[in-house]
Amino acid sequence: MLSLPNVAPDTTWLKKYMHSGHHLHSPPSMSPSLLSKLRLVTVDVTGTLIAYRGQLGDYYCMAAKSAGMPCPDYTRVHQGFKLAYAEMSRRHPCFGHAAAMPNAEWWKMCVRDSFAMAGYDYDDDTFERIFRRIYATFGSSAPYTVFPDARRFLRWLRGRGLVVGVVSNAECRYRDVVLPALGLNQGSEWDFGVFSGIVGFEKPDPRIYEAALEAAGGVAPGEALHIGDSLRKDYAPARSLGMHALLLDRFRTAEAESWRRSGAPVLPDLAAAREWLAGDVIREEAEPATAR
Repeated sequence: MLSLPNVAPDTTWLKKYMHSGHHLHSPPSMSPSLLSKLRLVTVDVTGTLIAYRGQLGDYYCMAAKSAGMPCPDYTRVHQGFKLAYAEMSRRHPCFGHAAAMPNAEWWKMCVRDSFAMAGYDYDDDTFERIFRRIYATFGSSAPYTVFPDARRFLRWLRGRGLVVGVVSNAECRYRDVVLPALGLNQGSEWDFGVFSGIVGFEKPDPRIYEAALEAAGGVAPGEALHIGDSLRKDYAPARSLGMHALLLDRFRTAEAESWRRSGAPVLPDLAAAREWLAGDVIREEAEPATAR
C-alpha cells in the first residue's frame, strides 16, 4: 500500500533538539576517512531506494473496473486516501501493531474509508472484490520501481564490509514480499530491516533508529550513517542520536533548499552519495594500476 505521510507522533523530542543549540547541524565535511569509521549505513525505502509507478488512482481504477464498476475520480480518491490513511494512523498507529490488528484488516478499513471519503459507497460483495485486487497489487512489485543506482550502492557498501540496514515506516509485506520481488534481497542488498509495522514505533521517533543500531550489533551512533529523503523523519531523528545523516532530493522538491539552509547535506541520488561518502577512494579505484 502507498505509505503517505502519517499523522505525526509526539515530536516533543524534536522541538527540544531544535532549541538546544544543535540546530540540525550537519556532520563534519565528509572526507575519505569517514568510510573507514563507519560500521553501519541505514537507508530509507520509499523515495530513497524505490519509487511509486503511476498514480494511486490508476490502481483504484483498475480494481473498480475488475469488479464491474466505473473508474472513480482520481483526485477525489487521492484526497480520500490521504484523509483515511492519516485517520487510521492516528487511531491504529504502526499498522495496528499495538492492537495486534491483522495487516489485511488495517488496510481494508483504510481502503473502505478512502472510498467513503471520496464519495463512493459499494455493497459488501463489490467492495470485497475491489479490496482484494488493491491489496494484492500493493503486496507485489507492480506499483513500484527501483532507482537505477540503488542495488549498486547497497552492494558497494556491503562489499566494503559495512552492515546495511533498511529503516522504513512500512508493514511486514515490504520486508517479506515487496523488496524481494523488486530484487532488493536480505543477504545481498541489505542485512536487516526495521519496519514500523513490526517494531511498533515509526519515524520520526528516534527509537526506530536505536532499534537499528541494536540490530546491527550495538553499533555506536557515531559509527553509523542514515540516508533518507525527509528532514523530519530521517535526518533530524538520526542526528539527534549522534548518527551521521544525509538527505536525497531525487525529485527536486521545494523543501530541499530549506534542508540545505538547516545545515543538512543534500544530494541528488545514491551515485552522488557514494562519491560524497568515499571521496578519493572512488577515484583511486577507478585508476588503472599503471597510472598509480
